Amino acid sequence: MWEPGGAATAADLRPDIPHPARMYDYYLGGKDNFPADRAAAEKALAANPEFRSTARANRGFLTRAVRCVADTGTDQFLDIGTGIPTAGNTHEIAQAADPGARVVYVDNDPIVLSHARALMAGAGPGRTTVIQADLRRPADLLDAVRAADLLDFSRPVGLVLAAVLHFLRDEDEPYRAVATLLDALPSGSHLVLSHGTADFIPREIRDRVTGVYDKATAPLVGRSREEVRTFFDGLDLLTPGVVTVPLWRPDTAPAHGADRVSMYGAVARKP
Repeated sequence: MWEPGGAATAADLRPDIPHPARMYDYYLGGKDNFPADRAAAEKALAANPEFRSTARANRGFLTRAVRCVADTGTDQFLDIGTGIPTAGNTHEIAQAADPGARVVYVDNDPIVLSHARALMAGAGPGRTTVIQADLRRPADLLDAVRAADLLDFSRPVGLVLAAVLHFLRDEDEPYRAVATLLDALPSGSHLVLSHGTADFIPREIRDRVTGVYDKATAPLVGRSREEVRTFFDGLDLLTPGVVTVPLWRPDTAPAHGADRVSMYGAVARKP
């Protein structure tokens, strides 16, 4: 059952400015994007053609990671920075494991809410809602999630931060944001996190790509493996730890070069 979340106004929607969520949708072959998004995405792909395969590898990681957390018995998920709905969403994965699973999506882009409403309409017995909030203000975000009254914070929650934290600059305090969210969750909760990296990208290409995103609604900040691992401080990392996303518990043998895909991912349990 889909339940409506926070409303967005038409004034919030700026189709003339590229938005990372809509660019990501374009990388995945989606149609929920505007000319400005497609033009910016093509510039990023011209600089680094692997953006498309990296986006797809991240979707595969999300599927395996959410399924892993659901297999622990977790039946509620908080997915922040969900982006444009596409195949293999968190609620689909979680509710395949447990039809009664509850999922709250959070994004700061009003178009995400519009498309999510259309996607979720007529969903199955699980409960799903979408709210508009900003990860850079985690306390306010948590207040909005609590107001939705869908998740029970006395029981374990699967916190999903897939390909979103690299849109926060250091001055946005991404580590504080993650710590604030985790502090609100009980023992037994899990963190599913993936994050872009420039570890395997030459500086010239990195500069061209970040230049594209600097003109969008959010920057692109690649972080090193150790910087990504820091997000998991105080948690128990599940094997195989922080690895490139195709190498996180793959269903099939990874392709050549999987260890150099520009996205790290991991899952950890809060003790």
